[in-house]
Amino acid sequence: MNRGFSRAALIASTAALALLAAGCGGGGGGSGSGGNVSALPSSSCSDIYYQGSGKPDYLIASDLPLQGSGRTQTVQMTEAIKFILKQKGFKAGKYKVGFQSCDDSTAQAGKWASEKCSANANAYAQNKSVVGVIGTFNSGCAEIIIPVLNRAPGGPVAMVSPANTYVGLTHSGPGTAAGEPNKYLGVKKVFILNDKEAYGLGVATNFKNAAVKLGLKVVGFTAWDGKASSYEALAVKVKASGAQGVFVGGLVCENGGKVVKDLRSVLGKNVTLLAPDGFTPISAVVQGAGGASEGMYVSVAGQPNEALGATGKSFVKDFGATQSGGNVDPYSSYAAQAADVLLTAIANSDGTRAGVTDQLLKTKVTNGILGTFTINSNGDTSSNPVTQYLIKGGKQTTFKTITPPQSLVSKA
Repeated sequence: MNRGFSRAALIASTAALALLAAGCGGGGGGSGSGGNVSALPSSSCSDIYYQGSGKPDYLIASDLPLQGSGRTQTVQMTEAIKFILKQKGFKAGKYKVGFQSCDDSTAQAGKWASEKCSANANAYAQNKSVVGVIGTFNSGCAEIIIPVLNRAPGGPVAMVSPANTYVGLTHSGPGTAAGEPNKYLGVKKVFILNDKEAYGLGVATNFKNAAVKLGLKVVGFTAWDGKASSYEALAVKVKASGAQGVFVGGLVCENGGKVVKDLRSVLGKNVTLLAPDGFTPISAVVQGAGGASEGMYVSVAGQPNEALGATGKSFVKDFGATQSGGNVDPYSSYAAQAADVLLTAIANSDGTRAGVTDQLLKTKVTNGILGTFTINSNGDTSSNPVTQYLIKGGKQTTFKTITPPQSLVSKA
């Protein structure tokens, strides 16, 4: 799924905030206002959420896909943001802050849609009450929103993402080695697929470069059509290549379950299937591919909840108590940290959009929800773990958490 921050608009708030990307996620509600703020349009955004004293001075918004197979995941992320706001008393220093949850997906697409991303971007830029955005979930959507927020009046408008991972969002060079577990899995020959979109092609290219650096043989690199009814011919091509592993770069909501099912049908159980965070929530992979997903690895930028420090574990416990079943998705921890980082930047700013962005680039977090990290001038974080999850018994299990060495990252 996707994480990063462009100098002027997008910030990623740690491992995930500077590494992740993808998802297939509605928001809605009225359009009231409070204090001097004006609400974002109800066609995409919820009512203003504010339970502080008086009226809010500013608004922050989340921009996530709230429709589709990932809806449970992204809705919980908005709840995590609300949880942090409530903890802070809806205040960022001397400023009172309200929140609106905005949807960048459509029911028809079942995932983010370019027209929604564009409309949302313009709404944020034109509404001077908005001083920060938490999102996006998908790097392709971020590509659309960032330029608009960079040109916003009084801006740029800061944007901190719990999920973006496409490296081109923050700088022109290579950035991560998403999906790099091959040296641990005994795979020597890999076939790499991508869905032709910014995220899928980007992460597939990074995987290819990292694989070559690791001495693996890339026996194929080709695209898959998210609208195809069958991928058996593609699977036959992969089998003919002699690949021992297949990396599926893209989104599970782009017919990813069917891709996995057809690959497994032709390749059998002895070929390792790997995917990036675009194949989360993992429950969507299991639902779409059924038993064919068994034994598949999915890499997610960031660390699992069980590996968080004291502050992170405290958040998971307290926030989990508000959730049905007590389950907290790892992305919710990143959304909460993103909210905390943004509120701190607002508190330390002069109250202007540009001031908030400047403060985000000075972020230093000690023992936060995601641990200790900084954000550099590109908007990337200093903490970049990647966790490999293994689908076992139809469920997500933690396989290994690594921090790719800089020598590998620089080649990705």
